[in-house]
Amino acid sequence: MAETITGRRLAWITGASSGIGRAVALKLADRGWQVAVSARSGAKLEALAAERPGLIHAYVLDITEGESVRDAALNIEQSLGPIDLALFSAGGYVRESARRFDAEKLAELFNLNVVGTGHALQAVMAPMIARRRGHIAVVASVAGYIGLPGGGVYGATKSALITLCEALRPQLEREGVVLQVINPGFVDTPMTKTNDFPMPFLIKEDEAADAIIKGLESSRFEIVFPWKMKVAMKLLAALPYPISLAITRRMLRKEDAIDSKR
Repeated sequence: MAETITGRRLAWITGASSGIGRAVALKLADRGWQVAVSARSGAKLEALAAERPGLIHAYVLDITEGESVRDAALNIEQSLGPIDLALFSAGGYVRESARRFDAEKLAELFNLNVVGTGHALQAVMAPMIARRRGHIAVVASVAGYIGLPGGGVYGATKSALITLCEALRPQLEREGVVLQVINPGFVDTPMTKTNDFPMPFLIKEDEAADAIIKGLESSRFEIVFPWKMKVAMKLLAALPYPISLAITRRMLRKEDAIDSKR
């Protein structure tokens, strides 16, 4: 959306009970937006809505339930009006290793991060195409650029979202709808607080929200931050495999390694 994010327009944000989604919801409300927020925790959503009465509105849902997502989108538009901006930030994280690889956890995370986001996309794309206007932003991650030890399952879901958005962008553009992908590095959120490893270039939620809003005001496809993480990950992904794999091999933790003598 190549215009200033101000005025009484309507945004729908999933994954808004904490982290990036919550921070963006508050900043949009402070700019005069009506904001519909969704997540599984009704209590957290109500607490968020209470911080900006009359501007933030709670709609509890689980994005893995397609019918519930479609109903929520319909309820939002019937109650508040057409959705101008849809920001899909709901998602989860697991850390895996070759020794502890669990295909069921992989399926669960794909169902949440990819299929769940697909449910949300399906719910808003048709109405926006019919109106020939609208703005969609999908939160993926720089983890989707290249596979890193311990982050293969999570990174695979984010890579899938990036690929999906790359494919949908020109099609939606032709229909008058803007689609952007958001690729954050490490952001200090409840999800990353579970990490027990160093997180380079870690930024605060408010910094991430400011970067997202600035990106939404541009016409570029990818919103990526912080810039140091962007440069590091894009360079790593661009290297030939013998070099990039030599680097990622050095990232192995003791519990991730497989005994090479076996």
